[in-house]
Amino acid sequence: MLLGCDFSSAPTARKPIRLARGQAVEGGVALQGLESFTTLEAWCRWLADTPAWVGAFDLPFGLPRELVERLGWPTEWRALLAHYATLDRRHIREAFAAFCMARPAGAKFAHRATDGPAGSSPSMKWVNPPVALMLHAGVPRLVAAGAALPGLYTPAGTVTRIALEGYPGLLARELIGRRSYKSDDAARQTDERRRARADLLDALERGSARLGLRLVLTEAQRTLLVADARADALDATLCLVQAAWAAARRDIGRHGWGLPAEIDPLEGWIVSA
Repeated sequence: MLLGCDFSSAPTARKPIRLARGQAVEGGVALQGLESFTTLEAWCRWLADTPAWVGAFDLPFGLPRELVERLGWPTEWRALLAHYATLDRRHIREAFAAFCMARPAGAKFAHRATDGPAGSSPSMKWVNPPVALMLHAGVPRLVAAGAALPGLYTPAGTVTRIALEGYPGLLARELIGRRSYKSDDAARQTDERRRARADLLDALERGSARLGLRLVLTEAQRTLLVADARADALDATLCLVQAAWAAARRDIGRHGWGLPAEIDPLEGWIVSA
């Protein structure tokens, strides 16, 4: 099974974690269904109870090495994750804010090597978007669900669950440029953004992305994805396409899954960047 996940560190009924399920088809990936989870525990349990999957998850899997070394935290990924999981969110915000305050304007945040090619936010950001808190909430639960994180972590025993770091914005920009296609603010959920979602799905269905995969949808699925002004389900579907691209490259290269040969084993990498 292929998965794409639009993640929230504090899911609610109004804004749940969304999961897109799919399967590989010739030349692409077919969307089979969408799941919603209003608690982190329900999401983790579903992943643990599903015996085999390859998924791309829209949350960072690592922190910038520069940040970790400056804070004196463990520089081995598993030890860092264990340390990070013991911290509460207030401690994380305070530690990262102090790091930023000590740096010059225009260079407040530390970045991972993957941020440049992916165009992603630094994984230490705690607001707008709070990706540091997403890492804190999500990655320990991926490990608890029995997932391997290629390039970073492999559990003992037979591995049947593969978690990759996805980023829907990377694929969306390749297809529709910088056009905005979503908003959580009802006042900004415009016809222009709706048209951008429709154009994005048109491009995905044509298979015109650099990834060379077409998305196969039913008419009902397409209608639902265009109508979702928050685009959480659409972002999960974009991650599903990234997961399909990676799954086709599972045995290629040092790490497999379409990942570069050289990855910082503390920071990780965004698939297809």
